[in-house]
Amino acid sequence: MNSSTHRSSRQDRTLKVSRRVFSIGLLACAGTGLASPIRAETFVPSGKVRIEQVQIAFIGSGNLGGGTLTTGGKSYDFTVGGLGVGGIGLSRMVATGTVYNLNKIADFSGAYVQGRYGLALGDLSTGELVLGNRKGVVLRLKAERTGLALSLGGDAVYIDFD
Repeated sequence: MNSSTHRSSRQDRTLKVSRRVFSIGLLACAGTGLASPIRAETFVPSGKVRIEQVQIAFIGSGNLGGGTLTTGGKSYDFTVGGLGVGGIGLSRMVATGTVYNLNKIADFSGAYVQGRYGLALGDLSTGELVLGNRKGVVLRLKAERTGLALSLGGDAVYIDFD
């Protein structure tokens, strides 16, 4: 197998896993009652988000950080923190992605349910996060981590404007 075939095969597997994690995250959000049940075809891109945080995990996990929401030509700073289950290690994460179904800025802050997976080994990392709240706002994020950590689980996350 040449390197381009190997790379293409790896990209196909990553895309399949990303879709599966996105679906599982949405189901987790709907199933916990923190997010309204919404169908994938009702997703309306509303903005972009960048989050930086530190995550510590040993079966249970905790994270703390902040970020920036960009929507309607404006930027809004916010803080993020949460507790969850699953994973082991210590990592610094920078996540960027799309915000869906944000009808008004006030709908962004509040409690979210997060489904996540990821791996960090030094500066080699992979991972994706899907968060949803009761108001139907969904964040789909690509995570880049540094540190030493294995992350697979769910969290309750709280976002609040600075």
